[in-house]
Amino acid sequence: MSGDHFTVDGTLTETWASLKSFRPKDEEPPVSPGGDRNPEVDFHGEKRRNDTHASVTDPESRLFRKGKGKEAKLCFMGHVLMENRNGLAIDTRVTQATGTAEREAALSMASDIPGTHRVTIGADKGYDCKEFVDNLRSLTVTPHVAQKTKGSAINARTTRHEGYAVSQKKRKRVEEIFGWMKTVAWLRKARYKGEEKIDWLFTLSAAAYNMVRMRNLGVLVSG
Repeated sequence: MSGDHFTVDGTLTETWASLKSFRPKDEEPPVSPGGDRNPEVDFHGEKRRNDTHASVTDPESRLFRKGKGKEAKLCFMGHVLMENRNGLAIDTRVTQATGTAEREAALSMASDIPGTHRVTIGADKGYDCKEFVDNLRSLTVTPHVAQKTKGSAINARTTRHEGYAVSQKKRKRVEEIFGWMKTVAWLRKARYKGEEKIDWLFTLSAAAYNMVRMRNLGVLVSG
């Protein structure tokens, strides 16, 4: 594995709870009409926020949307640190879904990279933030983040090097990890409740992906 060049990214894992369970924190849960039917809930026109509402099914989940125009879901956020040479996941985190969770998890995983030598970490535009870039550099990490159109935190000091272009190409491979985990490992919607259990499942799924990936790499090498 590469000990010098990495990629970080995050993805959403939908929690095992419906939007109907996202109720005001100071409100009694609706009464079920009996049998196997769920209670009727009408939340149309109601403003729902994480500071005033919580899921009665999975209180640790958060209502979050990944980008503009996308629907909000009750979810957690999974994070992967990938080494660029072979596309293997070397570290994972599961956190509550917030606007800063990806950068916070990236810093945590970057600080756990063994050794004191300088390394690079590639990432998408969501990580192009001055505070994040400065924090990476303080860890002896060169930030190879994709540049925003305006107000980028990096400049030609970073982008002029050939390694930056290589990192931007390699970083897209992390989507293969997420794709496999969400389809083969069934992580598109979690089968457990709570951050601790989903973190365990996310890490196990990443380990399983690595085994499949290493098998395929072995076939390529022997061929």
